[in-house]
Formats: sequence, structure tokens, C-alpha cells
Amino acid sequence: MVGSRAYRLYHRRSDRRGSLPKGGARRHATTAPKRSRLPVRTPAAHALQELAALSHALFDTSDEREILRLAMNHLVAAGPYSAEAGYLKVGHDLVPSPGNGPTHAVAVARRVRELAGQDGKVIVAGMPWGRALGLRGPAGLHGYLVVTAVSRPTRAERSLLAMLIRHTAAALSVAVARRGRHEDALELHRLRKDTLELRQLRKDVLELHRLREERTVLQRQLVTVAAELGYERAVHALMADVAASGGGEEAVTRALHGLTGLPALVEDRFGRLTSWTGPGCPVPYPEPDPVRREDMLHAVARQTGPVRIGDRVVTLIRPHGEILGVLALVDVRDEADERTVLALGHAATALALELTHLRSLAEVELRLRRELADDLLTGTDGPSAYARSAAVGHDLHGSHYIVAVQWSNRTTDDSFAQSVGRVAAAVGMRSLLTRRSDHVVLIAGDRPHAHALYEALARENGTRSGTIGVSASCDAVDDIPHHYREAQRALDVRRHSRERFGTSFFDELGLYRILGPGSGRRELERFVQEWLGQLIDYDSRHHATMVETLSRYFDCGGNYDETADSLAIHRSTLRYRLQRIRDISGHDLANVEDRLNLQVATRVWKIVLGGLD
Repeated sequence: MVGSRAYRLYHRRSDRRGSLPKGGARRHATTAPKRSRLPVRTPAAHALQELAALSHALFDTSDEREILRLAMNHLVAAGPYSAEAGYLKVGHDLVPSPGNGPTHAVAVARRVRELAGQDGKVIVAGMPWGRALGLRGPAGLHGYLVVTAVSRPTRAERSLLAMLIRHTAAALSVAVARRGRHEDALELHRLRKDTLELRQLRKDVLELHRLREERTVLQRQLVTVAAELGYERAVHALMADVAASGGGEEAVTRALHGLTGLPALVEDRFGRLTSWTGPGCPVPYPEPDPVRREDMLHAVARQTGPVRIGDRVVTLIRPHGEILGVLALVDVRDEADERTVLALGHAATALALELTHLRSLAEVELRLRRELADDLLTGTDGPSAYARSAAVGHDLHGSHYIVAVQWSNRTTDDSFAQSVGRVAAAVGMRSLLTRRSDHVVLIAGDRPHAHALYEALARENGTRSGTIGVSASCDAVDDIPHHYREAQRALDVRRHSRERFGTSFFDELGLYRILGPGSGRRELERFVQEWLGQLIDYDSRHHATMVETLSRYFDCGGNYDETADSLAIHRSTLRYRLQRIRDISGHDLANVEDRLNLQVATRVWKIVLGGLD
């Protein structure tokens, strides 16, 4: 490989170290002892050794452009990658590296600027895989490295690439720090010159004294910066390795506890403990107070860097401005110093990368589930729906119920949808979830309990002013759009009823099932079957006329004499038949709702469905 002078010197020193005898004295080639056979290096080990050598070269280089060039030239050490382009941040602009090729230069540069500091896909003709990877350090974005590959990299190759990117970003951070020190040295030189001029002119003894003190402070700062730089590099390298290992929150708290000697812990945004390393973990862990928790998060967010709260030094895990959790050290004896704060900051950065990755995976799964739910509600083919549902871990086979949820004090946004999803899972509902303009929709695998979902949502939202509509059982994917309209009907009927808050089931709506838009013959048949089904079956089995008797009874306005005359039967026979109708159907003719539904059902049976044929 062709690299910088520092890179060649590194390999030259490595070769010398491998050939020197014990004690450091160089031996003549003819008297050198026979070398023992070294173990055969695997490709992965070779790649790691190459990256280690490159890392030394990167950190030995003080020029940012040379660092970027080294990373681009030796990208192949991480896998089958090609360096499409490189950019360094100068002021508020991204300046392309001199090594960038003219191919796709304009499109790639435009895409990199569109990412606005984020990692993202880059489309390059002929390259199936492309990414723009940000080179970030504690001070922010240093630049971008645009990487392409002829095939999707393996997990090991992606890990090596991530390691190379981290080391390159760290080297750029060190180079920037060195440049800052150089500028400080120039500033110090200017101050010395001014001091000499002031001495010569003897204008102001007090000003001369102030400049001498300032010079002393700057000198001490330079010494401190030089000492701290080595520690910072070591901490950065450790946390980079922890992030690359995929150990998650426990690996970060374990490394932080090892660096500081203090108990380290991670809490989620709501104050629930997710990881603790070190002594003194309280059992059970205190239940968080939501109000005090929000106040604490806002107080820490207003500060720059870690903040002491009680016996803890706290920093937020906040990538891109969103608070994902809290990383803290328990410092009862107030032992935390600048190095402790530095380690805490690097640990928070490593943990933010890990949690952002996990959040991205969760968001992709949520998006796929919502897209599937949207397609099911509007209509999609069965084989595709079953395959997609299996991919997101939901079983579409069997009966399903469509549930529409609306709450008066909540806007139907993503936050409310997520709240409904959490509550549904808490009450044991397996479901797909999406949202419409004014309500959230669940495609549930089981019939919801009449009260459990509503009561849980009322507690979650702090008010009972919510309405839930549930469809009848749906046994086929093709029927989901129809049953979605049933859930909407149940929701609307409940909202316009006297008790408009609560849960309504479509199959319990009675007459309201066939009133309104979208009612068809199938719904009419279901309504008649619900209210007259047992009587129709009885007539069929016994060659009786119970349904006809009930229809004549309603046609005659409930007058016994007129009904008996129209049927050519005795009044007592009519009374007997009406009593049998009550016994067989289970409906009470004295009940206003039952009477209304039975009368409408007989009319539909006779006029619409041709019940007399």
C-alpha cells in the first residue's frame, strides 16, 4: 500500500520490533536466532492488523486532508469497498477532497449536503450499495466519506468499516485539536511580543503584570491540554470499541465504571432502570414520578454537558435533539473531576449511537406494520398480506376484529397512536396498528374485552371521554375493508348516542346496523338472522308459521282481534303463538327496543328478502 510518511515509518518500526532480540541490541543476520513459526493469520485478523496500522498512521498525521486521503486510499482494508468521494467541513461548508473523481461528483456532493450531518444512502450508477458516512467527533461533524461496494457488505465487513470511520473521525478530532494548540501557540507568541514591547516602552506596569499572569495561565493550559489529549484518545478508543462490540447498555456502563470507579447506570426517558454496573443498586428500584422526571430532563437539557443532581452526575442521551434516556454516575463523595466528566461524555456518545441504531430498527418495523395495516383496510390480496404479516411477526390467519379508537382530548397523531398501541399490548391484544385523520385503527387477533381496553385508555389519557367501535368477526383478509366500515359505524353510533363514551360492538347495534351508508343485502340478511333466525329455523323444522304470525301482528298494530281474523285463527291460538315466539326467540315484545327491531326484521324478511316465497 502507498501511504503517508507516517504510515511507512509505522510499518518500518513494526518490522524492526519484530526482528530485534531481547535487550534491544541488533544482531548480525548470520548470528540471529531462528525465528519461531508464527500462527497463520485469518483474513479477519489480517484486516484488523491493517486497520490498526492505518489507525497509527492516521493519528500520527496532523493534516486533515492527509488523514482523509489515507482513509480513502486504504478503505479496502475494511472490505470490498471503494472510496467514491471525501469531504472536509470548512466553516459551514463541505469541501471535496482533491482525490474525488469527476464521476457523479455533482450528484454525490448534492446528496451529501442534503443529509445535513446524518448518515444515509448514496446512489451511484453501477454500485448496488452506497453510503455517505459522517466523520464525527466531540466537536461535531468533521466531514464525510462516501463509500460504495459492488455487493451488500457482510456484518463483519460493516463492523470493520464502522471501525475505520470511527478511527478516521477520531484522528480528525486530534488533528483539529492540534491545529487549535498551534493557533494557541501563535497567540502566545503574539502576547510575548506585545509584552516585550510594553516592557520597552514602560507604559503600564500593571498591564505588564496582567499579561505575565495571562501568559502563565496559557502555558499551564497548554501543558494540561497535552496531558489530557492522551487520556481523551484512550477513552475515545475504548468507547469506540465498546460501541463496535454491540454489547449495548451493559457494555457501556461496565466500561464507564471501569474508567471512573463509580457506579454507572442507564435509565430510559421515563426513569426506569435499564442497566447498572457497580455496587449499591437499590432493590427495588424507585418508581419514577412523571412530573419530577420531566422537570429534571428539562433542567439538564438547558445545561451544557453533565449536571450534578443530588449524588449523581447526569448527562442526557440525546442524538439529534431527541432524549432517549439518561446516563449517570453515582458520586456520593463528590469525587468526580474533569476526567470523570470526559469519560461520561464519551460514554454518552457511544450509547447514543447504539440506542439510535436500535430506535431505527424499531421504527422500520413499526412503519412496515402500519403500511400493512393501511393496505389491509383499503384492500389487498391474501397471499401478499399473509407473507408480509409473517415478516413483521403477526399472524393474520383466523378471526380478526377491527377496532376504531377516538379520544376527545387527544389529537390523532403518532404520539396518540403509540399510546393506543402500548395500552392494547398491555391488555393482551395482538394487533396491527395505523391511524386515520380522527381515529386510530387496530386490526386485532381476538375480540376485545367489553371494558378492558376502554378503561386502560381512560387511565392512560386521564379522561373517560373516549369512544371505541368494534366490528363483527372477520374470517378473511378480503373482508377487512367491509369490517372496517362496521367499526366506523359502531364508533359513529356510539358518538351520537346518549352515552357517547365507551365501547360499542357492531354485532350488538341492532337496528342501527342497517341504518346508514354502505348497508347491503348481506347486512340485511345478518340483521334478519340475528332477530328472526330461531323462528325461521323453527318454522322450517315444524312446518309452522311463527314468523308470518309475528309479521301479521305488527301489520295489525298489535291488535289481537284483527290479527286473529287475518290469520283465520282463534284469539286464544294467537296468544299461544305469541307466547311461543317469546320462548323460541328470547325477545320480549313488551320491550321497546326488541319490539322495534323485530318489527323492522319482519318487514325486511317479507319485503326485501322475499320471506313469503
